[in-house]
This record gives sequence, C-alpha cells and structure tokens, in this order.
Amino acid sequence: MSFFAVLFALIIEQARPMARGNAIHASLRRWARWASKSLDAGKPHHGWVAWTMAVIVPALATLAIHWLLWSVHGALAFLWGVAVLYVTLGFRQFSHYFTDIRDALDDSDEATARELLAQWRQVDASELPRSEIVRHVIEYSVLAAHRHVFGVLAWFSVLAALGFGPAGAVLYRMSEFVSRYWARRSKLAGDEASPALQDAATQAWGVIDFVPARLTSLCFAVVGSFEDAIDGWRNYAQRWPVGSPNRNDGVILAATSGAVNVRLGGEALKAAFAPHASQGFQATGADSGEPVSATETTPGREPEVAHLRIIVGLVWRSVVLWMVLLALLTLARLLG
Repeated sequence: MSFFAVLFALIIEQARPMARGNAIHASLRRWARWASKSLDAGKPHHGWVAWTMAVIVPALATLAIHWLLWSVHGALAFLWGVAVLYVTLGFRQFSHYFTDIRDALDDSDEATARELLAQWRQVDASELPRSEIVRHVIEYSVLAAHRHVFGVLAWFSVLAALGFGPAGAVLYRMSEFVSRYWARRSKLAGDEASPALQDAATQAWGVIDFVPARLTSLCFAVVGSFEDAIDGWRNYAQRWPVGSPNRNDGVILAATSGAVNVRLGGEALKAAFAPHASQGFQATGADSGEPVSATETTPGREPEVAHLRIIVGLVWRSVVLWMVLLALLTLARLLG
C-alpha cells in the first residue's frame, strides 16, 4: 500500500501544507537539542550515542506504533503511514521561496529576488548577478526536492516493503536534520555541539544519503537528457571533494546539470551566521553551517529564468516516475 500512502500524503500536503515552525517540527528540534545536551560529552562514542538517540529512537518509535496499529487493523497502520509521510514528505515545505524568487525574476525585480534568496539560505546575496541568483536557486531547489521528496521516498519504499512501515521516512529526515542542526548549533555562542557529535552526524548522513542521492540522479537522467546527465555524473561529480558533506550533493547537481544543460557549481555563497529557529527542521540544501568550498563549474548554458521552469518539469516528471514504480510494486504485491 506504499503507493496509496504516498499519493494521499502528497495530495494532503499540496492542499494543506504544514505551517512553518509547526508544533511537530518544533518538538523534533527540541528532541535533537535534548539528545545533544544530555549525551554529548565530546568523545566519539558519545557522539554516536547522541546520534542514535536523536535519529534511531524516533524511527523505532514510529515502527513500534506501526506494528501496534497493524495488529489492531491494517487501515489504522495505513493512516499512520500517511500521517508520517505528511510530516516528512512534500514540496510545500520549501517551494514557496522558489516560487516567490521565480516570480520576482519574471518581473525583473532582482533586488527582491536577492532578498528572498538571503532569507531562504541565510546568506549574503547582495552582490549576486541575475544568472548567479538563478544558479543558486536551481541548486538549492534541486537539493531541497531530493531531501524532502526523493530521499524520503527511497527510504520509505525500501523499509515499507520489508514490513517496517514509515520508519524509513523518519530515519532519513531526522538524519538529515540533525547533521545540519548540530552544525548550526556549533556556531551559537554557549550552545555548541562538539566536533565529535558533528562528525558522527555528518558521517551517518553521508552513508544514509549515499544510495538515495544516486537514485535521484538516475531519475533525473531518465526523465531528462540521459546521456548528458550520466556524463555529468561520471565526469563532474568528483569536483565536490570526496569525503566532504557535499559529496552526495555533488552527484545530484552534476546529473542535474547534464539533464537540463545548465551550468552549475562555482563560487559558493558565504554563509551569514544567523540561523532562525523557525527554519530549523525545514531548511534545506547544501547547509552544513560552514561556507561551502568553491567548486569548478559544470558545462552547460548560462543559467536563465527559463531554466527554473525546466527544473520544475524535471522534478515533477521524476515524481511521476517514482509513483509509477511504486504503483507497479504495489500491484505486484497485491497480485502475488
């Protein structure tokens, strides 16, 4: 029933998106903060204990509730899955910034576009030319779509097929969140997360996102220009340093660049230091709390506003591809 759970969650999320700073996401932020404050003593094993408490425990709690409801009635377990996906999956958790920036650029209001980009990413965008605004919006939006939609779908689909219900969606989103949240906390005076804790969260996130990042890249290749996307993946993903937090992101961006023939990469924005608590769970993109190292650019056309609409089409075609695959898997299980 994975197909129907995802379908209903996406429909509900489009019709009634969760408000920013909602009580559920605020509770998850408090949980991550409690885990680090209570269990982070600065040693490597303490970092892993805190990460396990912050990420694995919510996933196990989700699984336990799923099994309990399934023992009562399958419909209750299905509704639980839809509810969990509604919290963890969806475009509306980030797409309003994308839409507002695109509309501002359509109106040639570059000042508003820069201001919105600065608010979205907490960066200094005051000197960015028009093409660079577009480039950064493309990069952040693609990564946000991966982390809010395709990565969640990958982990949910696999673990749900194994009988673990929606636990995979919670595992993925919490892993992404704590890796970013604890890195940001390290910049707040008197509220630091130890380097050991940050390293544990970064390493775990790199492993958890390894396969989903490549599945997303493959989807973009299938629904875009396949040969160019694969060429970009093979030849330009390595420009994001091996072992860096952005290695998986580099694979996605390189494939995206080839799929739609747009130049990505290059000089990174400078992180502005003031993270807002209300954006904690929902902030997305290549956000580690540190300025991202500059990379060489990929081949392709100079980013233009028209590319933003192409990216929207690429993402939605990838969603359709995922839904078709889930529908076939669900049909196979029902017939089997």
